[in-house]
Amino acid sequence: MRRPGARTLGVLCLCLVLLCAGVYAGVRWARDWQGSVTLLANWSGAERAEFEEHVVEPFEEKYRIDVVYQGSSALSQVLAADMAAGDPPDVAVLPGPGELLAYAVDGQLHPLDGLFDAADYDRFWAPEVTVRGQGAHTYWLPVKTGLKSMVWYAGRAPTAKSAGPAARWCAGLESGATSGWPGTDWVEDILLQQAGPEVYEDWANGRLPWTDEAVRRAWTTWAGLVGAGDGARVEQVLTTAFDADCAPGSLEHQGSFRAGHWRQAGGDHVHSSAVVPGAGPDAGAWEVSGDLAAVLRPTPEAEQLIRYLADPDTALPEYTANRAAAPAEGQDATGREIGTVLRDPGRARCWDASDAMPRTVRDAFHQAVLRHFADPSDLDTRLEELERLRTPQNLPVCGPN
Repeated sequence: MRRPGARTLGVLCLCLVLLCAGVYAGVRWARDWQGSVTLLANWSGAERAEFEEHVVEPFEEKYRIDVVYQGSSALSQVLAADMAAGDPPDVAVLPGPGELLAYAVDGQLHPLDGLFDAADYDRFWAPEVTVRGQGAHTYWLPVKTGLKSMVWYAGRAPTAKSAGPAARWCAGLESGATSGWPGTDWVEDILLQQAGPEVYEDWANGRLPWTDEAVRRAWTTWAGLVGAGDGARVEQVLTTAFDADCAPGSLEHQGSFRAGHWRQAGGDHVHSSAVVPGAGPDAGAWEVSGDLAAVLRPTPEAEQLIRYLADPDTALPEYTANRAAAPAEGQDATGREIGTVLRDPGRARCWDASDAMPRTVRDAFHQAVLRHFADPSDLDTRLEELERLRTPQNLPVCGPN
């Protein structure tokens, strides 16, 4: 047998050195990490990238806790399946409090009391909720918030008289597993402006029938504004994505996330009460939305993540409801206005009603607006179907409170 040459021995020694260095680095890396936390949310694309860059990476660097992000556009279905299998994520971020309330009632959410300073938030955003007779606890924390009740335009500001014809409205109801929600936003906002926050809150909490005349009026107003049942327009709107570009001269009823699109078009916005036909004396409240973080597995890593998300110095994406946080740098006048409305404790605000409803009602509402847009003549059937699902609950839907 031939002895290995000097060159071969040198290569072997180098390989051993590199192997030992790799093992050492791996052991050191493992020692540096202090654990992990699974996070389920529906952010994807640029939204996910921004969250990971500005929130996740600084958290991991500071606390050496690995964040295992799980993103899904079918968020509710994925979470329900995980819960049924007994394998929930440590932290879930859901849009609105309705679905979270159901999990809290079932005893599947961990109270967040003591993990952040509740005084930094209007109680509308992070309320104390009493479930199962166990006293009042805070079960969710707003991570990012959005403003609705906005009508975007370029050129002359619209009014209730100048908002037509229907073809002028830039509208799209397609949104994958949650298609229909832009239509529910319309119906909700119209009811809020026509009937006021008190009626709106009763309806969102299941205390006002879907067949009530105020609710019915909101549906018919929306159908008339956007051209429901109008042949080619029906097909166009049902197949157009909610975030598609709008043509010059159009109007759009959409939330604050569209500010960038309309900024490029030189546009602006008015409060929807200026456009909604029949806006009542209590008009002017803002419909709002929010992505809320809740703990399903109370691990130390999950609780540390909640503390970090509530830290006023954490650079959360878009708009925060934390009054102790400094306003985001570089915002234009519209951005500053949106942030003020979302954080000012004196503003009249109401949760997106479908996000405050139980999941089964919310999903049926989404489907009902799609069917109503296609055939507005069958509204009574749609409302009776929703009425059969109505479930009274007690959430602080409108604030300040």
